[in-house]
Amino acid sequence: MKAADSCYFRLLPVIVYSLICLLVTSCTLPHPVDISQEIQAIENGLLPPIQVSGDTLTHYSMEDRMEYYHVPGVSIAIVKDGKIHWAKGYGIANAQSATPVDTATLFQAGSISKPLAALGALKLVEEDRLDLDTDVNRYLKSWKVPENKFTDQSKVTLRLLLTHSAGMTVHGFPGYAQSDTMPSLIEVLNGQGNTPPVVVDTVPGSLWRYSGGGYSVMQQMVEDVAGLPFTQFLDDSILRPLGMHNSTYAQPLIASLHPQASAAYDRNGELIEGLWHNYPEKAAAGLWTTPADLARYCLAVQRIADGATGEVLKPETIRTMLTKHLNDWGLGPALRWEGDSLLFGHGGKNAGFSNNMLASVHQGYGVIVMTNADQGVDLMNEIMRSVSAYYQWGISNPRIVEITQLTEAQLNRLAGSYEMDRQVPGIGDYVVELSIKDGKVLVYDPNNKETNTLSPLGEWKFIDVNTGDEVVFAPSGKSPGLFQLNWNNQFVFYQTAQGGNLDE
Repeated sequence: MKAADSCYFRLLPVIVYSLICLLVTSCTLPHPVDISQEIQAIENGLLPPIQVSGDTLTHYSMEDRMEYYHVPGVSIAIVKDGKIHWAKGYGIANAQSATPVDTATLFQAGSISKPLAALGALKLVEEDRLDLDTDVNRYLKSWKVPENKFTDQSKVTLRLLLTHSAGMTVHGFPGYAQSDTMPSLIEVLNGQGNTPPVVVDTVPGSLWRYSGGGYSVMQQMVEDVAGLPFTQFLDDSILRPLGMHNSTYAQPLIASLHPQASAAYDRNGELIEGLWHNYPEKAAAGLWTTPADLARYCLAVQRIADGATGEVLKPETIRTMLTKHLNDWGLGPALRWEGDSLLFGHGGKNAGFSNNMLASVHQGYGVIVMTNADQGVDLMNEIMRSVSAYYQWGISNPRIVEITQLTEAQLNRLAGSYEMDRQVPGIGDYVVELSIKDGKVLVYDPNNKETNTLSPLGEWKFIDVNTGDEVVFAPSGKSPGLFQLNWNNQFVFYQTAQGGNLDE
């Protein structure tokens, strides 16, 4: 269970997997040197997130794990020594047409759209048309951030929007089926689409909270200041100068690109209605791209951070972009240190697409994995661990843990119903059921019909050894005698009733 950004594991038609078996080793970019053995080692070295102390570390093959997770298609690009080292597609882009994934297959980037969109706003900053620390309402023309008691204390700025610290609502967007009427961006901002209005509900700058709504405000501001549609401005000022010729923010996707685009698969392993959803929230979720094109973005950031001039942005702008703000966030990308290496990247999750991108700022390496499945997250993480292990980057290694034993009383008190502290678009109240079996906590999510198994690391801390998800319990802050849980330090649930299907 991963709440609004869940991964789901369900059956796909058998024909998809017979095609995957035929295509899983095809569709590779040509390379000046034969690195087939290198690629094969990575394909057969997929690693789990957790290694239980004393157990032998398991390695998986790409083909087996695609089938296990029911992921029809995967695309990968590797950056090494300051260039695209290799890129390859696996499996099926569209089971209806038996179209294989190749290196030019377009995937929806999901939230990886954000760091690319941020470059457009930073371009306007360089041109003195925007300022990072000025009230955004001075630039917005078509729509304004509603003023309230929170904005009276501190104003929303571009810096705060890009670092998810502007106090804006709306975490993410579910998109619109092809049969739906897609609202305008202003209608989305006003809550006239399928998500609530985008408003400020806490003092800007006071805390970090992920907000796709904030990036939608940025999108409207870029359009108002540039005087151009967002798609055209990003295409002209960012994507084409970066050489990202297989990328576009066009929503809906233009018809001529449909044959190049991967279909999306839902949590039940079925094709999304109309093959994919549309996203008027372009800056937050609307980019169509390929891993190779995202590698070109990573390479440009690396070059500019090392002082290259004549690029899409200036070195001082990129260095500002890579400066940590609240919760280790830059102006667009997430940031983290791994040893002496500063890493930047972003994950992405749209309906039927799951992706990740991670690169070093100064060491010239990176990895991008895109999948066409709701349930692709665990697979892409296993791939990234294999890549990191093979090249000895040390950025994504299995974590070794010690599993402990808890008493029946310690476990049984945690069983019961838990409700998320906020509603989820399209679902409303988000409730999960916890029960105890064989000394472990089972978390059943009736929304997804998915169960996670949590093993104890201590009295209050648990881990899912299959996914790496961590859950920390504590006495409830709402109801005396009950408990609350924090899932991956991201989602909080409060126990509403005790009891469950306990060990018999």
